[in-house]
Amino acid sequence: MTQDERRRIIPLALRAALASVAVALTLFLVKGYAAWHTGSVAMLGSLADTGLDLLASLVTLYGVKLAAEPADHDHRFGHGKAEALAALFQVVLITASAIGIAWRAIQRFQAPRVNEDAGLGIGVSVLAIGATLLLLAYQRSIIRRTGSVAILADNVHYQSDVLLNVAVIGALVLDQYLGVSGADPVFGIAIALWLAWNAFQASSQAIDQLMDKEWPEDQRAAFMEVAARQPGIRGIHDFRTRRSGSHDFAQFHMEVDPKLTVAAAHDIVERVEHRLREVFPRVETLIHLDPEGHVDTDNPLVEADVLPHWFAKRI
Repeated sequence: MTQDERRRIIPLALRAALASVAVALTLFLVKGYAAWHTGSVAMLGSLADTGLDLLASLVTLYGVKLAAEPADHDHRFGHGKAEALAALFQVVLITASAIGIAWRAIQRFQAPRVNEDAGLGIGVSVLAIGATLLLLAYQRSIIRRTGSVAILADNVHYQSDVLLNVAVIGALVLDQYLGVSGADPVFGIAIALWLAWNAFQASSQAIDQLMDKEWPEDQRAAFMEVAARQPGIRGIHDFRTRRSGSHDFAQFHMEVDPKLTVAAAHDIVERVEHRLREVFPRVETLIHLDPEGHVDTDNPLVEADVLPHWFAKRI
């Protein structure tokens, strides 16, 4: 990522993260009062989720700022994995909250209690839905302009909050207005399961980044297709990729005519890097030169089983 891109993207992503913090803080205070006043387990679950939203938004704000820092002497590949570490911290909190809400719901089954002032809980949930929809629209506009992975993850999480608040409204209506006994703790358990599922998904994505998992196959193929079309390339092998925050890394061995001078081969590399940077501006590419026909005897990867069949032949 160039300095110009960093100066353009970081302020937008930070504004989106700040908006997320502001919405989460407001809803946390309002839902706290509603949960205390109504005694609803479903509202309590919604309050816990909003509290986690607030913490997640704060961590996202810090993660966006830290991950966007340029590489330095001690972090030559940048700070992008700060987002994945922050996500794992969030997963622990979400899992603990899900367990607590489920336990509270089980206790409510054993000692039923009629909720009070369902109208307040419903009104707060409607307010939360409206505020969340506005935040989602703003985040999507930022994502389109910046491609921020952190804001995208935050956006997905807030989409689940809309469904969560709809569930709270349903629980309060069924419990107090329609007299359906046990509706509130049932919705509370459903919310706990939803939180646990979100925690699992978040942990999977974070672990993939920390373990340097390869890009999706369609993204790898698109990158290789652009590289393979550049003049002077006789073959490509040992293609490896990884992701760190909103920054991607790719490296491969590029075969050229063995009769070329070092300067001429270097010019080809420069042209390939320039073209890849044009098409994939957020990918940092490292190219190793090989003479055509060279075989890496110490390469543990069998690249023919990894790359698409159309690239297995010599170019």
